[in-house]
Amino acid sequence: MAVCEPGEPVYPGLRETGRVERGGGSLGNPGGKPYHVVINAENYHALEALEFCYAGRVDCVYIDPPYNTGAKDWKYNNDYVGKTDAYRHSKWLAWMERRLKLAKKLLNPDNSVLVCTIDEKEYLRLGLLLEQTFPEARMQMVSSIISRKGSSRGDEFYRTNEYLYFIMLGDAQPIALELSGEWLGVSERKTTRTGLQWTSLMRSGAGSARQDRPRLFYPIYVSDDEPRIVSAGPSLAQDADYHTIPDMPGCHTLWPIHSDGSEGRWQLSQPALEKACASGFVKLGKTNAHGGMAVSFLRKGEREKIEKGLFPITGHRSDGSIIVDDSAYRPKFVPGTQWNITSHDASAHGSTLLGNLLGGKRFPYPKSLYAVEDTLRFFIGGKPDALVLDFFAGSGTTAHAVMRLNHQDGGRRISISVTNNEVSAAEERELTAAGLRQGDAGWEKHGICRHVTIPRIRAAITGRTPQNQPIKGNYRFTDPFPMADGFKENAVFFDLTYQDPYQVELRRDFQAIAPLLWMRAGCRGPIIRKENDTYAIADTYAVLFHWSAVNAFIKRLEEQPEARTVYVVTDDPTQYTRLCGMLPDRDVIRLYRSYLESFKIASEGAVD
Repeated sequence: MAVCEPGEPVYPGLRETGRVERGGGSLGNPGGKPYHVVINAENYHALEALEFCYAGRVDCVYIDPPYNTGAKDWKYNNDYVGKTDAYRHSKWLAWMERRLKLAKKLLNPDNSVLVCTIDEKEYLRLGLLLEQTFPEARMQMVSSIISRKGSSRGDEFYRTNEYLYFIMLGDAQPIALELSGEWLGVSERKTTRTGLQWTSLMRSGAGSARQDRPRLFYPIYVSDDEPRIVSAGPSLAQDADYHTIPDMPGCHTLWPIHSDGSEGRWQLSQPALEKACASGFVKLGKTNAHGGMAVSFLRKGEREKIEKGLFPITGHRSDGSIIVDDSAYRPKFVPGTQWNITSHDASAHGSTLLGNLLGGKRFPYPKSLYAVEDTLRFFIGGKPDALVLDFFAGSGTTAHAVMRLNHQDGGRRISISVTNNEVSAAEERELTAAGLRQGDAGWEKHGICRHVTIPRIRAAITGRTPQNQPIKGNYRFTDPFPMADGFKENAVFFDLTYQDPYQVELRRDFQAIAPLLWMRAGCRGPIIRKENDTYAIADTYAVLFHWSAVNAFIKRLEEQPEARTVYVVTDDPTQYTRLCGMLPDRDVIRLYRSYLESFKIASEGAVD
């Protein structure tokens, strides 16, 4: 037990409690996967520890914090906060703020997202807190139906939805995805294109008058013999009457005239139009009652689809425009802010699915697996090596969703899940009445982490329930397959421990901090678990324990280019500086001083 005076820091370590391996674990194993990590800890303390491993490196934080409904859903200073507590909201905000500030240190400032779900009880206050904590970010809120049936709120409207705040840092933005029609509104379904989009050459709406862009008021000459553009004439002076311009011999003339007779303008200049015609990117329509003719063209984005082969060219029309094969094309788009998706129903795809995984009900109100999966896909669908953190992991839905995404595209994304091992309020009463206390084995086995989170992740990977039965049912929607197949993934489970800094400095606690060194190096391959006489090298990292072996260590590292992270145990800053110079292409970290200086669990973490 680490003992300290009030106000003194305590330092974190990790103790492994189990693992499951189905994805290979080393670089020598082709296709070997990194490990997902589950940490049983108070999440404030865990976030302090993770700063050493992942400061500025996390791609996505997805959290589903307690909603502060006034029920017994969260504690402050070991007491449940009820509806009548005069400081209910300020306690929740202070509690959240401390954790969000730590999460901000972990997020990649150049491109990352924080997603936080909430209901109507705290969404206004949470929005203000997020704006205050992330002033440099872009924030947007989505409303999502999670139960079409709804849940009763007594004398209030039935609750059917919740809200998702998206905090987008740097270049982060939702990517266009191939989505079902459910993601579109009624009007959007009518206008969503399934093929190549041709745009009217004549400008409409704002800025569409001749005087807005006079140089884009010019004649287009179409052959009388066949529907083909011959050329484009020069722009007409702003005060010139187009009626006075004669037709080109053998052609009739098209002018940008609106249906109400007003003078408009084209969207392309003469040179750009002629270049587009030569490439088959301009198409003629039918002649209208006024003798005019519709003209359309392909914008830059549509031309890029041609160049990328999304629409193979199969021929040309008589006007020279291209004909494409769009039979295999599926449109991709970013949806709106109102989500009403069948797969997001928390009852069918949260509670029922979790019951199948665990062989019975163990957790109230889990998220729909597919709702979390879809949410993550908008931001890490194009990042196969993304790092995802959930420090309100609950039943482990986020980790499960990350494994689903990996299954779909062969990704190597890593999830870090943090949850405590608290029991429910009802279980707490029953266990206390039975004479048990927190810390007793009979109490701890009912906690969230050990009773729900770890068994769920183990079951998802192995395809078998905790009772060792094949999981019934199939995954659905984006990636259907039998749940009993499991995933080719690895996971390791830890308890957070507290280390005495003096023991660390004396090199007596290497086993406790060894998993943190391994996590910082990428969660791949074996963990270097104990000191040897000189040095140790694993798949992705290495540790130099004694400076006397530095030459042999460097030579051995040359044979292990994948070991990008190097730790050196030394009290001599000169030795550390020399090693940095000898390994300019590696991430060199000094132990144990870097450990002691880089992260600690300070006294303020104990307030709740």
